[in-house]
Amino acid sequence: MKKSVSARRPASKQEKSQSLAKVTAYLETLLDQESVTDWGNALNGLQVENSGRIRRIGAGVDACEATLRLAAERKIDFLLVHHGLFWGGLQRVEGAAYRKLKLAFDADMAVFSSHLPLDLHPRFGNNALLAKALGFKHPEPFFFEKGRQIGIKAHHAVDREVLRNRLQAAVGGPVKLIAGGPSRTGVVGVVTGGAGGEIARAAVEGVDTFISGEAPHAAFLLAEELGVNLLLAGHYATETFGVKALASHLSKKYRLPWEFIDHPTGL
Repeated sequence: MKKSVSARRPASKQEKSQSLAKVTAYLETLLDQESVTDWGNALNGLQVENSGRIRRIGAGVDACEATLRLAAERKIDFLLVHHGLFWGGLQRVEGAAYRKLKLAFDADMAVFSSHLPLDLHPRFGNNALLAKALGFKHPEPFFFEKGRQIGIKAHHAVDREVLRNRLQAAVGGPVKLIAGGPSRTGVVGVVTGGAGGEIARAAVEGVDTFISGEAPHAAFLLAEELGVNLLLAGHYATETFGVKALASHLSKKYRLPWEFIDHPTGL
């Protein structure tokens, strides 16, 4: 699978820098991270610090070895990700875990992760931005998880094939449609990432068309039995929106260059 790095604003000959502590504090407040409950291994916030200054911002979906290596090659010293370094939980610092930390340390690269706080953010969130890209009018929060409504739903009447085409354009890739519901949608819900298996929860909230990234085998049968359309646009593809938007915002605020470090999984 081809891996690429998408450049944004080029760095000037005399690169500006910003305080890591200042940027981190700003992000924690902007994302309201202290008030958002998440899965324990998310460890939202600064996961690895650097020597204290930021000159180049990188945005990626996963803090995997390939992303860290690409970021180091691009001289990124602040990497913003959606899925952090510690999703696997407590582990020995060996193998890939060692190599990832060594890449960050050798590149003097800070790593900042935001999972649910970024998913549900009304301005920079994956769900809000995907809903906006699809043209939702008057969206409202739905899908209660960890004490918050993390998804977006809206009355959005459109032929389901038209919606599929719009979703494919928004994520830049293929979309799987399980046509279990009406041919013309009524209420469409969005929860990016791996929520496709929770189609029954979406149906309880009046959604007849549910958009997510990926789903288990049983979701196909549930979609048919519950009378709900299920559109799966890829876990990775649906979660590129937030980190890109947030990195772009930081770039403008602090006048620093940023890049999207693209390592698609196709899943």
